Amino acid sequence: MNWVARSWLALVLTLLSLSNSLGEASAQQFPPSQIKIVVPFPAGGTTDILARFIAQQLGEKLGVPTIVENRAGASGTIGSEMVAKSPADGSVLLIAATHHVINPSLFRKLPYDTQSAFSPVALVARAPNALVVSKDFPAKNVAELIAMAKKDPGKLSFGSSGIGGANHLSGELFKQMAGIDIVHIPYKGAAPAMNDLLGGHIPIMFDTLPTVLPAASAGNIRVLAVTSMTRAASLPDVPTLDEAGVKNFEATAWFGMYMPAADGSTAYSRMVEVMGDLLASPTIAEKFATQGVTPGTLAGTNFSRFVHAEINKWAAVVKAANVPLE
Repeated sequence: MNWVARSWLALVLTLLSLSNSLGEASAQQFPPSQIKIVVPFPAGGTTDILARFIAQQLGEKLGVPTIVENRAGASGTIGSEMVAKSPADGSVLLIAATHHVINPSLFRKLPYDTQSAFSPVALVARAPNALVVSKDFPAKNVAELIAMAKKDPGKLSFGSSGIGGANHLSGELFKQMAGIDIVHIPYKGAAPAMNDLLGGHIPIMFDTLPTVLPAASAGNIRVLAVTSMTRAASLPDVPTLDEAGVKNFEATAWFGMYMPAADGSTAYSRMVEVMGDLLASPTIAEKFATQGVTPGTLAGTNFSRFVHAEINKWAAVVKAANVPLE
């Protein structure tokens, strides 16, 4: 090889090396120039409200424009699919509710693999559900309700916002763990179900605390227990289902943040770190308290383990309850 050829080869190798270095630097750039948080539900719900506050705090902390985009439909799968197909550089995030880990058990086929298409970033918030009954329901506590159900299997019913939702599956888990037979009555949303509970048309329901508290405070329904492992600060005198005799019962509503599968990239590690700091701040705690939720304390690997366990947990509940697949 003459010196001209060697010179050209050296120049090409240098340019390739420089190009690779610039590409790696660009791939590792954090934060991105802007961030979009996708909420797979319509605006106005709890997930959307929490996402908008996180967007504000995240944008201020990182100094980049951060917006929320609602991509509703198909039980949250439309918005989730969009995120799964986005760049894994931190520019597109997903904030979703408990449905995200229930959907793999409810759908015959999803447009993504829930466990491999996303990198769980952080548990954003938790909200306990409550076991509530109509104000004239004879049972005054959980033990009496269970005794009534065992005396007359299939006579009592419970309402929910629809088949396969978190409130429906909370009821199915209660049936399984308490060893009782109560009939599920699905509604087209939580509001009509609550209306029938208030009217005495159904005796039992599981619902989130923000929805339950106003009616309970007015004396229109009664709260027998909460579904978390610790008592709710807003209902300190109400026992948990675990305390009430259904040992180890836990079925809280929760909200999580995810990135597209990031394989432990720098962007993922930094986002985990940033979200951990945000969720530990007093500002977040104060804001979330107004929504009846508490900030999450799991991030990165710990949150990933939690997501995996929740997928398996709800898969078992769906199978035992013979919930029809979509």
